[in-house]
Amino acid sequence: MTITSDPTEIRPERVRARLRGTIGELPVRTTPRQTIVVPTFNERENIATLLERLTAALPAGETEIVFVDDSTDDTPEVIRQVAEACPIPVTVHHRANGAGGLGGAVVEGMRLARGEWIVVMDADLQHPPEIVPDLVAAGARDGADLVVGSRYAGGGSRGGLSGGYRRIVSGGSTVVTKMLFRNSLSRVSDPMSGLFAIRASSLGVEELRPLGYKILLELVVRNRPGRIVEVPYSFQPRHAGESKSSMAEGVRFLKHLGMLRFGAQRSRMLMFGLIGVSGLLPNQAALWALNHLAGVHYLPAAVLANMVAVGWNFALTDTLLYRSRRSHRSFSGRFSRFFLLGNADLLLRIPLLALLVGGAHLGVLWANLVTLVISFVARFLISDKVIYRARVLQQVTA
Repeated sequence: MTITSDPTEIRPERVRARLRGTIGELPVRTTPRQTIVVPTFNERENIATLLERLTAALPAGETEIVFVDDSTDDTPEVIRQVAEACPIPVTVHHRANGAGGLGGAVVEGMRLARGEWIVVMDADLQHPPEIVPDLVAAGARDGADLVVGSRYAGGGSRGGLSGGYRRIVSGGSTVVTKMLFRNSLSRVSDPMSGLFAIRASSLGVEELRPLGYKILLELVVRNRPGRIVEVPYSFQPRHAGESKSSMAEGVRFLKHLGMLRFGAQRSRMLMFGLIGVSGLLPNQAALWALNHLAGVHYLPAAVLANMVAVGWNFALTDTLLYRSRRSHRSFSGRFSRFFLLGNADLLLRIPLLALLVGGAHLGVLWANLVTLVISFVARFLISDKVIYRARVLQQVTA
């Protein structure tokens, strides 16, 4: 190119610029068309087949693959070895702590993604890699912000779910979720799907606070994407390895539902109440055994039975409700405070019961119910704000 500064040069007539191509697409692509985000946890046996099928289905020059790995085996090393022969650029990001579970891994992958479309899928090949181009094409064709791979849309199938139990759990969780979020999920037939594509410009990663493995629900409720379309697909049997579904993941899912629907503190209060109600069974069983079988007087038997219930409630509260906050205080510190609080409950309820019955002339059953409610609220606030208080991050000033 030659640059001239001759003042006598005749300048060309001004003309209107003409734009070629499709609105919203650059004439020369500077970023990948799609980033495939794959969270992995001990999936070494599936990596080679997964990359082989993704390579066959997608153009290498328009694709990148990001693995976010929480494995305890050699899955990251296997990915790196197989990626050497893969024409598609592959990134492996290993997390030591695995914060947020599978959902946290997906969000981390979204932060690393450079593509115009971010496609999320599992590594076990239950999500067929060949469906990925259809997801991206549907989004571009229909101007969608989110494209959901659905097992329940016309032509879809969940045949790959192994066993009647998993089918019941999957179907039941879908029904419950759609009931709780009727408005947000009115356009989504499969909110439990782990296969979807989202336009990167429509994604607000900073709004996502995932817990467990149902990241699509989190994304729809918090990000509120504009246009959603679905692409039916057939859920496949797992290629190799073992399913990561467990009771702990189920509990995480229930906690996630509560946090999304009711807010964090109200959700914790609800679960705290459910745990307290569950403690009635060991309390009554211990009281019956001590009084009827061992012949212990009912008053000391009631005190001992209350201690059994406190131990039951502590075990559930510590492992299910406040698992993420246990590192802030030692086990002995948490147990001692919970134990004292649980038995201090007797000191609170007995005088209050006498006051309500003798002073306010309430019936015993109604008065007892009032003391239980007041005691429950007090115990929850003390547990939430004192025993399991969240760690406050201090601001650092220059």
